[in-house]
Amino acid sequence: MSERDGRPSPDALLKEAAREGGRGRLKIFLGAAPGVGKTYEMLSAAQARRREGVDVVVGIVETHARAETMALTEGLETIPRRQEEYKGRVIDEMDLDALLARKPRLALVDELAHTNAPGSRHPKRYLDVEELLAAGIDVYSTLNIQHVESLNDVIAQITRIRVRETVPDGVIDRADEIEVVDLTPDDLLQRLREGKVYLPKTAARALEHYFSPGNLTALRELALRRTAQRVDAQLLDHMQAHAISGPWAAGDRVLVCVTRNASGPVLVRYGRRLAERLRAPWTALYIETSRHLRFSEAERDSIAQCLRLAEKLGGDAVTIPGSRVAADIVAYAREHNFSHIVVGHAGRRRWWERLRGSVTQALIAAAGDIPVHVLGHQEAAGAKPGRAPATEAQPFDPWPYIGSTILVAAAVLIGVGLQHVLAVTSISLVFLTAVLAAAALWGLWPSLYACLASVLAYNFFFLPPLYTFSIADPENVVALFFFVVAAMIASNLAAGVRAQAVAAGQRARTTNELYQFSRKLAGIGSLDDLLWATAYQFAAMLKVRVVLLLPESDSHGETVSVRAGYPPEDALDEADLAAAKWCWQHNRPAGRGADTLPGARRLFLPLRTGRGPVGVVGIDSDQAPGSTRPILTPDQQRLLDALSDQAAVSIERINLAEDVDRARLLAETERLRSALLTSLSHDLRTPLASILGAASSLDSYHALLDEAARRDLLRTVQDEAERLNRFVANLLDMTRLESGAIELHQDMADLGEVIGSAIARASKVLEGHRVDMQLAPDLPLLRLDVVLLEQVLFNLLDNAGKYAPPGSTVTLRAWHDAPPSGRGHGVVKLQVIDEGPGIPPDALERVFDKFFRVHGTDRQRPGTGLGLAVCRGFVEAMGGTVIAANRQDRPGAVFTVTLPVPAAGATPPIPMQAA
Repeated sequence: MSERDGRPSPDALLKEAAREGGRGRLKIFLGAAPGVGKTYEMLSAAQARRREGVDVVVGIVETHARAETMALTEGLETIPRRQEEYKGRVIDEMDLDALLARKPRLALVDELAHTNAPGSRHPKRYLDVEELLAAGIDVYSTLNIQHVESLNDVIAQITRIRVRETVPDGVIDRADEIEVVDLTPDDLLQRLREGKVYLPKTAARALEHYFSPGNLTALRELALRRTAQRVDAQLLDHMQAHAISGPWAAGDRVLVCVTRNASGPVLVRYGRRLAERLRAPWTALYIETSRHLRFSEAERDSIAQCLRLAEKLGGDAVTIPGSRVAADIVAYAREHNFSHIVVGHAGRRRWWERLRGSVTQALIAAAGDIPVHVLGHQEAAGAKPGRAPATEAQPFDPWPYIGSTILVAAAVLIGVGLQHVLAVTSISLVFLTAVLAAAALWGLWPSLYACLASVLAYNFFFLPPLYTFSIADPENVVALFFFVVAAMIASNLAAGVRAQAVAAGQRARTTNELYQFSRKLAGIGSLDDLLWATAYQFAAMLKVRVVLLLPESDSHGETVSVRAGYPPEDALDEADLAAAKWCWQHNRPAGRGADTLPGARRLFLPLRTGRGPVGVVGIDSDQAPGSTRPILTPDQQRLLDALSDQAAVSIERINLAEDVDRARLLAETERLRSALLTSLSHDLRTPLASILGAASSLDSYHALLDEAARRDLLRTVQDEAERLNRFVANLLDMTRLESGAIELHQDMADLGEVIGSAIARASKVLEGHRVDMQLAPDLPLLRLDVVLLEQVLFNLLDNAGKYAPPGSTVTLRAWHDAPPSGRGHGVVKLQVIDEGPGIPPDALERVFDKFFRVHGTDRQRPGTGLGLAVCRGFVEAMGGTVIAANRQDRPGAVFTVTLPVPAAGATPPIPMQAA
C-alpha cells in the first residue's frame, strides 16, 4: 500500500493525470427540484467567465421564457439548433457537430438528463457532453437530483412519481465540480405561485402533487448528501495523490476491525450503528496474516460470516494481507481517511497480554489522533471471554514429527563424525540446522518438537558427562540455554516464512488458474462449450458438484433450467428447482446454507454482471444435508466470486453476440419482407392490371371494337401474362435455389444452340433493340443444364432490354479462353453487353442480391429484383461464375458468365441435386 512507504497512490495519480490530459472539465449545477434556479446560476457563472475573457458559447439553454433568465443570454454566442422531425413534429436539438467545429473554451449545455430525438448521434445528452469533454471543451450543465440513476427508486417512493430520464452515477462521479443550487421549500413554493416556474395551470397541479413541503425537504437533503459524497471522494483522491497522511476530519468514516473470535458480529453491528449515528460510510476490515492458514475451518467461517454480515448491513468488506495487524490497520485507516476505528478487546488474561502483546493496545498506541472504539469482550452475547468459536478436532498427522526425529538423528550422526574436528559449541549449529529444516518443511509445531529433541540429544551425546542428561560445566548450561532460545526464535521465524510462502504459493496457483480460465473463456464462441468449461472449472477448483442454470420462458413466465453440470446432471428435485427459481427472480442466494429455502440439497447463487443476473450456479458437496458447516470455506467463497464474475461476463458476451446476430437477421428479414411486399404490391399488380383492363375492354366493348383493336388488346393480355409468368417463375426459382431443390440435368451441349434459343425466346423483350452475336467458331461442347442456362441468358437479355434505350445494340460474345499448355482445358466465357447507363460502382456486387434493383428512369420497366440473383444461383449450380462490370469505351453494363470446359471424352454425369 502506497501510504506505508510515503508514496502517492497510483490509482489517484492516474485519475489526476486523466483530468489533466487534455480532457475538458465538467461542472454540474445540481438542484433538488425544477425552478430552484440552476439555469440562472449557470448563465451567471458563464457571464462572469466571459467577462474574464473566456470564449463561451451556448450549445443549448432552455430559458422557458423567463425574462430574468433570457436576459443572461445576451452577449453570449449561441449555436443554432438542429431540427429533427419525429411523429409529425419538429424537435429542436443541440447541434453537436457545429459545436465541435466551433470548439469554444466553454460550452453551456442545459438539462444533462435530456433524451435526444431519434436520429441523433447519441440517445442521451450526457453522451453529447462526454464527446465535448473528450474534445477538450469545458462544459457547464444542469441536473436535478431526481434524474440520478441510483436515487430513482428512492425519489419515486417519496414523490410517488417515477422519472424516466436518468443519468448514470458515474457522470456525477467524473464531474470536476458540483455546485448545489439551493432554495428553501417556502421560497420555491412562492416562485411556483408567482408563475416563475410553470404556467398557472401546470403550477397548480404541481403544488398539489410533486411540490409539497415534505417532498421538497427530502429532495433537498438528497441533493446535499449526494454532493457531500462526491466531495468526500474528491478529498480522498487528493490525499492519496499527494501521499497525505490522514485522517482529515472533513467527514466521518468508520473502520471496523474483524477478528476470529466470537465478538466479530457484535463489532460489525456496533460499527453499523455508529456509522448510522454519524451518517457516514463504513468498512469492515480483516488483516490476513500467516496465522490464517493455521485457523480451523470454523474460525475461518466466523471471519467470513462477519464480512458477509457487513455487506448485508450496507458496508464494504475488505481483506488485505499483512504481518503486523495493528500497524496495517492504522496504515489502511490513514490512507483511506477513516476517522473512527472500532476494535474488540480480546478478553485474555493480563499476564498473557504482557507476554504476547495485545493488538488492541498496539492499535491504540499507533492510532495517534484517530479515535479508537474498544468494545468489551463480554458484549458478545453468549460468548465466554477469551474463547474462539468451537473448532472441530483435526486428525493428528504423525509424519512431520517422524521426519523431525529423523532430522535430529541425522544431526546426531553428523555431530559424532565432527566432534573430533570442531568444538562442542560449533556442533550445536548442526542441530540448529535440523530445527530450521523441520520448520521449513512442516511448520511451527514439528519445528518446536525438533527443538526439544535437539536440546535433549545435544545434552545427551555432546555435553559432559556424556550419555546423561546432567550438565557438569556451568558454561555448558549457558550455551545450552542460548541454544534453546536461538532454536525457538529460528523455528518461529522459519515457520512464519514457510506459512507466508505457502500462502503466496496458493495465491499464485489460484491466480494462474483464474488466468488460464479467463483465456479459455475468451476463446470459446458457443454457449454450450462455455457452460461446460465453466462447470468443469468450478468443480475442479472448488471440489464441489456444480449445475449451471440459464433463464428460459415457458407457459408460466420466465424460469430457469439446467444447461450444464459437472458431473453431468439433467434434472433437479422440486426443492432445488424452487430454490433456483427464487435465486433467479430475486438475485439473491437461496438453498442450503442460505436464509431462503435452506432445505434444498444445493446452494444456488446468482451469476450477475453490471446489467443484472445472467444465470444461476448451484453447488453441492459431500457433506450430509443436515450439516451446519457451510459448503464453502471463506477462501473458496472468494474464489467462487472470482470464477462467477468471469463466467457471468463471458455468458453475457455470448448472449450479446447472439442478440446482435438475431438483430442483424431480423433486419435482413425485414428488408427482404419489405422488398417482397413491394414487388407483390407493385411489380406483380402492374401486369395484372393490364390483363384485367384489356379483358374487361374486350368483354364490354367487343362489338364496338374493330379487328385490329381486338388483336391489340389480346396481344396486351398475352404479353402481360408472359411477363407475370416470368415474375412468378423467378420467385419459384429463387425458392428452389434457397431450399436446395434444383435438380441438374447436365449433358454435352452446343452453346450456340442455347444462345439462339434464348434470343428467340427474348424476341419480345428485345423489340426495338439490335442484337449482335459474336460467337467464336472454335467453341467446345460444354457439360451443362440446357434449361437452366437458357433461363440465365433470358434473364440477362431481359435485364439488357429493360435498361438499354430503344434503338441501342445488345451484344452477345462467346469465346474459348484456353489455358497454358498442360493446365486443364480452360473455360468458355459468355458476355451480354448493353448500351444502357451502366451500374453504379458500389452496386456491381449488390445487383446479384435478392430484391435489389438499381434505380432507373420512369421509362424503365419494373421488375422483382430476382432475375440476376437467379442467374448467379443457376450458374454456380453448374460450376460456373457470373460477374457484373461496366464498359470501358462507353456507358453500358457487361455481364460475364464463365463456364468450365469438360475433359475430352468425359461421359455426362448422372443427374444430381445441387446443394
